[in-house]
Amino acid sequence: MKKLMLFLFLIPGFALAQTHEENIKKIFDEELRNGHTYSNLKYLCKEIGNRLSGSPEAAAAVEYTRQLMVSYGFDTVYLQPVMVPHWVRGGKDVVKIVNSEKLGSLELKSLALGNTIGTGPSGLVAEVIEVSGLEQLKQIGDQVKDKIVFFNGAMDPTQINTFDAYSGAVPQRGSGASEAARYGAKAVLVRSMSNRIDDIPHTGNQRYNPDLPKIPALAISTQAAELLSKSLKDQKNLRIYVESHGEMLENVLSYNVIGEIRGTEKPEEIIAVGGHLDSWDVGEGAHDDGSGCLQAVEVLRLYKKLGLKPKRTIRAVMWMNEENGLRGGTEYARVAKEKGEKHIAAIESDSGGFLPIGFSSTGTDAQRTKFQSWKSYFLPYQLWNFEMDGGGADIGPLKDQGPLLIGLEPDSQKYFNFHHTEADVFEAVDQSELELGAAAMTALVYLLEQEGMD
Repeated sequence: MKKLMLFLFLIPGFALAQTHEENIKKIFDEELRNGHTYSNLKYLCKEIGNRLSGSPEAAAAVEYTRQLMVSYGFDTVYLQPVMVPHWVRGGKDVVKIVNSEKLGSLELKSLALGNTIGTGPSGLVAEVIEVSGLEQLKQIGDQVKDKIVFFNGAMDPTQINTFDAYSGAVPQRGSGASEAARYGAKAVLVRSMSNRIDDIPHTGNQRYNPDLPKIPALAISTQAAELLSKSLKDQKNLRIYVESHGEMLENVLSYNVIGEIRGTEKPEEIIAVGGHLDSWDVGEGAHDDGSGCLQAVEVLRLYKKLGLKPKRTIRAVMWMNEENGLRGGTEYARVAKEKGEKHIAAIESDSGGFLPIGFSSTGTDAQRTKFQSWKSYFLPYQLWNFEMDGGGADIGPLKDQGPLLIGLEPDSQKYFNFHHTEADVFEAVDQSELELGAAAMTALVYLLEQEGMD
């Protein structure tokens, strides 16, 4: 009798698991056979291109994604206003060795860093001093006065997750200019944030300390960094000419783009899924982060296509201004708090459109335990890693409101070959890998909206 009662007790659980498996298979099959993610990304990249906050291209991307979600018949599509910074590159960036006894005059591949001031059309010339990072800069202090500081801290190749290597190296890019200005430097050059030696410079954001002077900041390619370092060993008085034209203009009105399918049973509980719509002003912003945005749109499209009725509200969000301000993510969280919205989870895809291997998360122990219990549903699709800590920059501001924060985690090995460069174009994205990511996000949203986080 006890065995019979136990069997009857377990039947609903087996039935529910079987239903989940069947619906997740439908999601993957539909996306891999008839997905729209790849073609939508192609339009964003090829017809609009790169989308720096405040630019006409960013405005065009807002309208494209709004119209796309309207065309799919989502329950609600709307724009959430947000004021964003408007930095412009303003002209060609130049970094040139001018007095090498071996090389003569030689231009190095470079890109000004985001939010930097320019040198003006006359440029500047100074001797160069190399440091491995912020700590060494601090140690030598006033020795950099009137010089150009060359930050040559490489990403750690022994870090298997390349985002960990990036985190270790990126502080010199983020605050190097202000810290060098503290000791009287005239400008800074930063080794590109990449674990590959090539001649493609990587831009990226840098932040000025308002209490310190502003000096120009430029990145040089890893190949150029290797050459410059070797040249400095051969010749200590090496001089560099730097020219850049960056300028911060007045803030511009832009928008987060939001599409929603309302829940049938607990509509007040919200699951947000998204990426950031802005990109840097080089390349096409394909991996960073056109892929994440259009994967998020695809989540809701698949629901409509398959006739799935979510118990809880699901919301696709295209956040604006992740790259050089995080204004969109901050404003989204502010409005959510002001309205008393209840987000039970937020998923961000901002690690490229590469092959997905799992999801990272940040939340309470109970939230993470429940989330990790769903791992078995994803193993048939070769998503296996659910133990990573993480989430995403744009969903980070929601943390204090208590949702589980989740990041789609693709294989990271190639990401920093393209990150913030002219090489981040549509052709660098593999269709199958991109679609597997969209299907994985949809499957996770399905489990979240069906079972909740209680």
